[in-house]
Amino acid sequence: MRNSLKMSRRSALAGAAALPLAAMATSARAEAPIMGAGSAPFRRVSLGGYDVTTILAGTRPVEAPHDIFGLNVDHETFESVSRAAHIPTEVAQFFFTPTVVNTGSELVLFDTGLSAEGTLAALQAAGYAADQVDIVVLTHMHGDHIGGLMTGDAPTFPNARYVTGQVEFDAWSAMDNEGFNTKVKPLAEQMTFLDDGGSVASGITAMAAFGHTPGHMAYMIESDGRQLVLGADFANHYVWSLAHPDWEVKFDQDKAAAAATRRRLLDMLATDGIPFVGYHMPFPAFGYVETREDGFAYLPHSYQLML
Repeated sequence: MRNSLKMSRRSALAGAAALPLAAMATSARAEAPIMGAGSAPFRRVSLGGYDVTTILAGTRPVEAPHDIFGLNVDHETFESVSRAAHIPTEVAQFFFTPTVVNTGSELVLFDTGLSAEGTLAALQAAGYAADQVDIVVLTHMHGDHIGGLMTGDAPTFPNARYVTGQVEFDAWSAMDNEGFNTKVKPLAEQMTFLDDGGSVASGITAMAAFGHTPGHMAYMIESDGRQLVLGADFANHYVWSLAHPDWEVKFDQDKAAAAATRRRLLDMLATDGIPFVGYHMPFPAFGYVETREDGFAYLPHSYQLML
């Protein structure tokens, strides 16, 4: 009995001594800093024999989205649609997502983000270096797609050749646009110009998607019988422009042509069940489309392209 009592007292004392240490450990764990929202800067999937990697070159909140999307609908309609989709109407989160396609023989980068710094950081996180890029494809000439072409006066991707649409290049050549003049024109002699149906590389085909800009292009990626569309900016928001393709978007230069292009491509994606990457879709930007009433619904990718 005495030994038992003695052991109990020792155990109790040991336990009591441990309590402050446990409390200190718990307190220390609780003091980890609040980090805020975040995500990995890349997502890689398989498409047949190709690797397809989306890289998050930048993201930012933008206020007053009704000044950008749904210009031809009233405030009440915009509020109602947004509320049904559980998204706020006072601010939207914008994503800027270039895509890297590795065919096994060539590394192809679609668009270059807002700046070389942001794109190179995401590219490096995905395991690639700037000098490994063989081809840079410009879907169109807006600043958030050409911003990373140059680092100072030097090309960011020193070993690459460049591909873009002929109609797009000619249209911007006729404008006095500083971004185009400083980022794109210096590389003109290294560029190949495509029309609808032109080939970038094996399994990568240009698709005219005019309206957002005069010669905006999407691209069909095909490998081993599987397909994916690089949609660029044919639909700039998963609700306000994809689910409502007739809503006017501030950045669409020809709003009627852009709406017609959206309906045509969305109908193709929904009918054929083809996944797509949208440059401004919620990261990681892979998704599917289904028909819903008079519009379409965006279905984020889960694991389909991992199999």
